[in-house]
Amino acid sequence: MNKPAFDDIFMELAVNLAKKSHCIKRHVGAVLTKDTRIISIGYNGPPAGTHNCDDEFPEEGCPRDSKGGCSLAIHAEQNAILYAVKNKASVEGSTLYVTLSPCLACARIIYTAGIEKVIYLNSYAEHKGIANDEGVDFLRKFGILVQKYNGQIEHVTELI
Repeated sequence: MNKPAFDDIFMELAVNLAKKSHCIKRHVGAVLTKDTRIISIGYNGPPAGTHNCDDEFPEEGCPRDSKGGCSLAIHAEQNAILYAVKNKASVEGSTLYVTLSPCLACARIIYTAGIEKVIYLNSYAEHKGIANDEGVDFLRKFGILVQKYNGQIEHVTELI
């Protein structure tokens, strides 16, 4: 039996976590790890105790903010980082696996939190139809290792 690499295990978990998202527009999952151990997980959606977009706004999703983004959503990376910090887990020196490359706002949080490596599955720029991955560019500019995932996920169904 071939043993899967940790990158494959963590990215597969991120893909499966994305399926928990209540977002109408996009499902994103994140896994925060350190020394081959999971320290936190997250997926995009509204803060706990508020509206689940797929229940409250099933046709069009949550109302848009002034920039056209979700007015309720917390990104998967933010949820993973916030949950770790809330539970007093150190994220400094950790690795983040995420199904969509970080947006610029998340990249700033990732950098400030001291995360040292990001592995992403799909491009935010391609999803948004923009020229480049601003978040990836930001992280690389300031010394964070960022890699597009190129491993093997064997048991994953379609990612929305």
